[in-house]
Amino acid sequence: MNNTTAISLPNNRGKIIGTLCGDEFNKFEVEGENFYEGKIEVGRLSETVDILPFTISEKLIKGYNLNLKIGEKVAFVGEFRSYNRLVDGKSRLILSFFVKEILDSVNENDDNTNELSLTGYICKEPVYRTTPFNRQICDILIAVNRPNFNKSDYIPCILWGRNAKFIQNQKVGTKINIVGRIQSRKYKKEIESGVFEERTAYEVSCQKITIENQEESNAQQFGS
Repeated sequence: MNNTTAISLPNNRGKIIGTLCGDEFNKFEVEGENFYEGKIEVGRLSETVDILPFTISEKLIKGYNLNLKIGEKVAFVGEFRSYNRLVDGKSRLILSFFVKEILDSVNENDDNTNELSLTGYICKEPVYRTTPFNRQICDILIAVNRPNFNKSDYIPCILWGRNAKFIQNQKVGTKINIVGRIQSRKYKKEIESGVFEERTAYEVSCQKITIENQEESNAQQFGS
């Protein structure tokens, strides 16, 4: 088995190394194939951690002889995908890292890794804001085509500083390349009058962007 660091994914490719966490793995079936959902803990340089959802097929687990248990250190290569799920009678956008490959020779001394590269199209107007400490932030949603599946994944992204200031003026339909990391964020949502529920949001924190100008066949690149 080759221990490669990446596979050829034209629009959506990522690598995460971390520790399996949570209480249990949820097993489900799609068109006769079994899959598992779980969580992986990936550390940041700031010593905080991201708890990220992942989906993996039973065939892949058996093919790589993966020991799927809490506390196991793993390295996954795959795609950050979205799909809609009916929750409490409402459709919600669910995000998960879909595992395509498992890397060998992972040990406890391996550094946590969280890398993602996306190519897609801005599909909602960017939302720009500043924090009380005058930090510039911009939220965008990009549609990433999934080759051979005739569908797209809708990925929320957050940009900071001059990247945020620049992206706020881009139009819906603009093609963009992003390099960043997947992050988790806790927030409270009011579900009824005076009652709040803690939820977790997942988004891509962008470190570098490239805006493609299709008419002039050139690109503008920005880093954080």
